[in-house]
Amino acid sequence: MIEDIKIPEVKNVTVAVVKDELAEEEDWKVYLLNDNEFALENALVASKGYGENEGEVQKTSTLRHFIQTVPSKSSAVIEPINPSLFHLNNEYWVSYYIGERIYDKRFVFLPDSICDDNLTFIKLLDRKGILHS
Repeated sequence: MIEDIKIPEVKNVTVAVVKDELAEEEDWKVYLLNDNEFALENALVASKGYGENEGEVQKTSTLRHFIQTVPSKSSAVIEPINPSLFHLNNEYWVSYYIGERIYDKRFVFLPDSICDDNLTFIKLLDRKGILHS
């Protein structure tokens, strides 16, 4: 039965959007963060944007990114993100393996939540960014 299926809880894995403050132009990147004592293997991240602009439905293509290994206490770049998409819901569906067990979680940055006002220090990256909580 479906109630017999045990879904493992994702712990110490999240997504962050970081602004490159040294770049000449506005440059933002999305990172997968692993704050565990073990590596994440075969991570697959599906990203997409969706929402409305002036009453018109908008959505982006779904992109899929494969990251073979995210070592413990480290991060990996998922993709650059264009600021023209910040008015949309920006969704990152992350799946990865720990041993032979698969874990997955959906992270959604709400419209206009990616902005300078929401920057906070992210210890794992040693930089400021927007950390999904």
